[in-house]
Order: sequence, then C-alpha cells, then structure tokens
Amino acid sequence: MSADEFKQKGNDAFRQKNFPEAIDYFTEAIKASETPNHVLYSNRSACYASLHKYDEALHDAKECVKINPTWAKGYNRVGAAEFGLSNYDSSIEAYNNALKLEPTNSMAKEGIESANSAKSSSPDAGVNDMFSKFTDPQLINKLKVNPKTADLMKDPVLVEKVRKMQSDPQAVAADMMSDPRLMTIVTTILGIDLSQPPNGGANDVPIPTDDDIKMEDATPIEKPASNPTPKTTQKADESKAEPSTSNVSESSDKEEADKFKGEANKLYKSKKFDEAIALYNKAWETYKDITYLNNRAAAEFEKGDYDAAIKTCEDAIEEGRDMRANYTLIAKSFARIGNCYLKKDDLKKAISYFEKSLTEHRTADTLTKLRNAEQELKKRESESYINKDLAEEARLQGKEYFTKGDWPNAVKAYTEMIKRDPTDVRGYSNRAAALSKLMSFPDSIRDCDKAIKIDPTFIKAYIRKATSQMAMKEYKGSIDTLYDAKDIETKNGNNPTQLREIETMLQKALSQRFAPLEGETYDQSVARFQKDPEVVEILQDPVMNTILQQAQGNPAALQEHMKNPEVYKKILILMAAGIIRTR
Repeated sequence: MSADEFKQKGNDAFRQKNFPEAIDYFTEAIKASETPNHVLYSNRSACYASLHKYDEALHDAKECVKINPTWAKGYNRVGAAEFGLSNYDSSIEAYNNALKLEPTNSMAKEGIESANSAKSSSPDAGVNDMFSKFTDPQLINKLKVNPKTADLMKDPVLVEKVRKMQSDPQAVAADMMSDPRLMTIVTTILGIDLSQPPNGGANDVPIPTDDDIKMEDATPIEKPASNPTPKTTQKADESKAEPSTSNVSESSDKEEADKFKGEANKLYKSKKFDEAIALYNKAWETYKDITYLNNRAAAEFEKGDYDAAIKTCEDAIEEGRDMRANYTLIAKSFARIGNCYLKKDDLKKAISYFEKSLTEHRTADTLTKLRNAEQELKKRESESYINKDLAEEARLQGKEYFTKGDWPNAVKAYTEMIKRDPTDVRGYSNRAAALSKLMSFPDSIRDCDKAIKIDPTFIKAYIRKATSQMAMKEYKGSIDTLYDAKDIETKNGNNPTQLREIETMLQKALSQRFAPLEGETYDQSVARFQKDPEVVEILQDPVMNTILQQAQGNPAALQEHMKNPEVYKKILILMAAGIIRTR
C-alpha cells in the first residue's frame, strides 16, 4: 500500500479509538512516504497522547516541527505532549510558538489558558490560594449553573455537603470517599478537567488527527463550549446550551431563550418556518448561543431561502469565533452553507464549505456529501470538455506523430482525443497502438478492452490486443482473442483482408505457443506438448477421440468436422502441438 492508503487506514482506526492499530498504520505510512511527512508524525503523536504515552507523543511532535517548523499545529502537538508530562512552562512556550506563526490559532490560546490554570492548581501553587476557591460566597450559584455540576446540585443533600465543605475544606476528604460526586465538585472548583491530563493524569478525550491538515488539531484540555450543540429534532437543533457566565440572571436568560427555541422547534416541525424564524431570533436576542442561529438557518433552508440561510450561518460562524463556541457548532454552520450551495447548484462553493466543515469537525455525513459533490463536479467538467470537432483534430495530430515515430506525443494526442470524445473507439485503439510501440503492453491491452467494450465488432482492437498479448508471451490469451475476432468477422463477412490477417496471426500465435525448446528434438517436443493441460483435455474428450479415429481411416471426414468452429479450434491446437501430423 501507498503512504496515503496507510494514512487513511490510520485515520479510520483513530476515529474508532483503536489507537494501537492507528499507530501501526501511521508508522507504515511514515516508512512508505518518499519524503518525511510532518502530518504523519503529528497524527501518530495524537495517537500516543490518547494512550497517555506522552514521551512518545512529544518525540513525534518534535519530529513534526523539525520537518516543518512553519506549521503552527505541530507546536500545538508539542504543547499537548508537554502538558501531559506536567511540563507546563514548556507547554506554554510551545503554544506561544504556534501563536507566533498563526496569531488566530484558537487551540494554542486555549492551550495556554489550560496550562496556566493547571500550573496554578498544582500543589506548589499555594494551599491558601487553593482554599480561597472553596470560600467564594457565590460558589453554590456557580456550581448550579456550571454544566458539569448543574444536575448534581439539584440534590439538596449534596448541596449541604458542599456548604459544609465551604466552612471546612480540609474535612472534605472523608466525604469524597463515600460520595464520588464530591470529586467532580472539587475538580470543578479547582479548574481541573479530569477528562484531560492535568498533572500527567488520564486523558479520556481522543485527540483528532490531521487528515491532510484538515482535521481538528489537539489541545491538552478541550474546554467545555459556552454554546454546545443542541440535541437534534428532525433538522432543527435542540439541546441544553451551556451557560457561559456564573451569575443566576444569565442562567435565567438562557432558560427563557430555550423556551423560545422549544416553541420554534414545534413550529419548524409543523413547517411554519416564518413563525419559527421569528422565535429563533427572539432566542438569539435573549441569549447569545449560536445554536439558535443554526436553527434559524435550518428553517430558512427548508423555506427555500438559501441566501438568507447562508447569511445566517456566516453570522453564526463569526459570532461563534468571537465567543469561542464549540467547534462542532462551527462545523455545522459550514456544512449548512455547503448544503445551501448544493441547492443553488454551485458545486465548487459547496465543496469549499464542506471542506471547511470537515476542518472543524469530521463527520461521515459531511464527508459523503463532499465526495458526492466532487464526483458530480468531475463528471460535469468531463462532459463540458467533450467536443467531437476537437477530438477529430486531436486524432489527426496523433496520426501525424505516429507516422513520424513520435510515440509519446502520439499517446498524448490520442489521450486528448479520448477526453474530447470518449465514445469514439478509434481513440483507445490508436492509443493502444502507440503504447505497444513504447512496449507498454499491459496499458495497450487495457485500451483495447475499452474499445471492445464500446464496440464489440471493432476488429482492429482485437488484433492489437492479440499482438500485445503475443509480445507478453500470453499465447493462449492471444489465441482466444483472435478466435473471438474471427467469429465476429465471419458473422459480419465484410472484410476478407482482416479475416486473412486474423488467420495469419492465429497460425503465428499457435506456432509460438508450441515452439520447440533450444536443443529439443521433435519427438521430445511432442512428448512435452502432450502434457499441456489444454492438449490433455482435448485428447480426453470422447467426441474428439471419435473424430480422430474417423480421420485415421477417412482424412476427408476431418475436413468435414472442421466446419464446426469448436472442433476447428481443437484440431488446430493438436496440429500445432504435433499430435496430428500433416504431409
């Protein structure tokens, strides 16, 4: 397999969270790559980081930036690995290097924040500073609106335990042993995300790979989005949005906005799109969550107002970037723009936006739409290129090159002819002739097969195919091709010259197939030919045995039997092999 094929298998294994297998594929891709490829080392670094093998992840990340020191994502990989090893200063330095190359690199910015947070939360950050977080008078309210702890804080018993913890933080250890929920509370207060590796801990969140520098890059801590993806209801998005502030009034705004969204979703399902759009607007004006904009775009899309949907999605992307929204939401906005351009039959723009969506977040649905759009665009471009007049010009140019013995340019000219008119068998047949002159016999045979598929009665293609097969010493294949040509020409009966050419080539192919070896006597050759599988099969045929016995007493009977095409073929083989001798 090629490096690209190994890489694709590695990406597939990574998406299935089969990190050891992904590492094996990326390793093979690295070996198969003709030149050092920084993306492959970056991908393997992500796999190692997902397995918490941060030493190996750091080694590959450094190799990545060594190969391509101008690629910001490589420094993100270094930062992620250093973070996993609790080397926070080194992690910050790596992310700063990424920002020097790409000032808008959001992953690097988040990485620096995460490293600074983890650094301040580490044991040497000061016990008093840590305890001060527990005595915050707004702690209970913050925990109630934090998406990680909001559901937990609905339990009054747990709330009371937190209040007790506020008055005596050191006494919380005993309660944590009996109530694991307190561990979530404590880590949230301290700003530690156990789903990622602060202080070298476990990393349960997969780090995406760079698929041709299109997949989302890694950060050591994936911060919870201020505006997460809603739970889907048909094509409108519905979900719990994560409050981005800690005060209760903003939480109240979020609840009110979600009520507008809920009503809008019902209207959406009832196909009352204008009313739904108005309520999605109210939701957005009440609380800034780009989910509402994405939902509004979905309603505009279903309404058929594709330009409005595009503008709404563009606003969602711009607003989402400013508020650092979850990348899955940004990806959804890009994908919806792509869908709009599909409806507008602008395939190039649709492809561009599907690619942008996959850069943010890779999904099977968007990837399928991208590939279908690319195939359709290629088909249209190919069809728009067809021009029979220009095809004829290319044919004449190819003929001129062929006559001069300029085989490479003849191949180019006939290739252009095929592109201009792929239904003309002469293009494939003529290119096959030029390819055989260049001794590219397998390619010549493929072109002949294409010509035969287009027009099964085009005898020149059979003859040229048989010629290439003989040149490759595929005598049986050549003989079969010539028999097919003979059958077709016999039925058509239009060209005696071609029929004689086929017969001549057939005799040549048979004689070459059953030619004696150097230094071999005639009797030795016949003995060897009698072991040929096809000869053995003919001699074991009861019908052929009867015909051969009749021929011994009456040679004229053999001529009569040879009027049967199948018998004729077998008799010719036996004659060429020396089993039947002629005088």
